[in-house]
Amino acid sequence: MTNTEDKLDEQIIDRDPIRQFQKWFSEAVTARLPQPEAMSLATVSGEGNPSARMVLLKQVDDQGFVFFTNYRSSKARDMEANPNVALVFFWSGLERQVRIEGSVTKTSAEESQAYFATRPRESQIGAWTSPQSQTISSRAELEKKQAELEQLYEGEPVPWPEHWGGFRVRPQRIEFWKGRVGRLHDRIVYERNGETWTIKRLAP
Repeated sequence: MTNTEDKLDEQIIDRDPIRQFQKWFSEAVTARLPQPEAMSLATVSGEGNPSARMVLLKQVDDQGFVFFTNYRSSKARDMEANPNVALVFFWSGLERQVRIEGSVTKTSAEESQAYFATRPRESQIGAWTSPQSQTISSRAELEKKQAELEQLYEGEPVPWPEHWGGFRVRPQRIEFWKGRVGRLHDRIVYERNGETWTIKRLAP
């Protein structure tokens, strides 16, 4: 059920967009929306070609928004060529959207290792199994490699692959959107100015 009576008021929203995001994210989790951590990641290749896909938010703090992936994937190659990216969260059950623009850096090896250790074993094996974004001959090829790796690491911890790790998006611009009656939606944008943020209201 959507809620168009909810609203965004620049007089009462948090002056820090990260805290405002954390408030909205917590409310999306409380509302039991499906995969509230799912976000669209848009990248641009070195040739200027845009691409977008869904990834999962794993951490957010004052330093930015963190997700993990294969460093040999097409999105990782895009971000190596052009670190400017955009994220979008859309929580339809609350009629809320958050758009984030910023630049990425890799997380430290220690951060990547620590998160990898918390993943389900099947996902750990999968990180070694898949040559992400590369052409493969068949699914059978993947399943054969998966079986070989399961046998190789049977009874042992799965080691962290150095080609797998995190990216942190440091935001420069964050827009909060709230659906309202008659399509007169609320749009509040935060723009980074050094270490502070300016807040503006945009027309819907």
